[in-house]
Amino acid sequence: MTLRRLTPLAALTALAALAACSSKAPVPQDSGAPVNAVRVPLPENEALPPAPSGDTKPIWAGSPGGDSVRFGQPGGAPALSLACRQGVIVVTRHVVAEVGAQALFALQGSKRIVRLAVDATAVPGARGYLWQGSLPAGDPAAEVFDGPFVGTLPDAGKISVPGSPLVRALLAHCATHPATGAKPAGPGAVE
Repeated sequence: MTLRRLTPLAALTALAALAACSSKAPVPQDSGAPVNAVRVPLPENEALPPAPSGDTKPIWAGSPGGDSVRFGQPGGAPALSLACRQGVIVVTRHVVAEVGAQALFALQGSKRIVRLAVDATAVPGARGYLWQGSLPAGDPAAEVFDGPFVGTLPDAGKISVPGSPLVRALLAHCATHPATGAKPAGPGAVE
């Protein structure tokens, strides 16, 4: 009978001794990478755009026909572009988007705050899908582009854009060409 009482006591003593002697597992070092990061190899045969020098600032540039303007580093890919297509302003944020993704592009200008619905869209000449939305040129929400504005898009970060006479000229030009069958900004842009 005494053997049965000592056995559980001996087991507890052994467990306590093991717990006191054991060391903690080593903590893995933080590599600085996101926890679920996935490496995607870049194509080796495709040249990367030239890296901008530290003193160059992004600027607005216009197309020869005046139907589009783009904002970005000189000689590099645009970060944002606006185009007039039959009286509709097409806004493209040049950041890769997942197929089928939808979001609201929050735009804060000096005259308006607008949330523009954007979708992942295949854009000719661009790899993958980019964020793109549109609104009629005569829509009051288009005034957000009339001066400097800040845009925020999920997974694309924040972009600060200065005002430009090129943008104002595009808006004026596009407003004179009424949209054929364009829908009001209701679902596309919310103020």
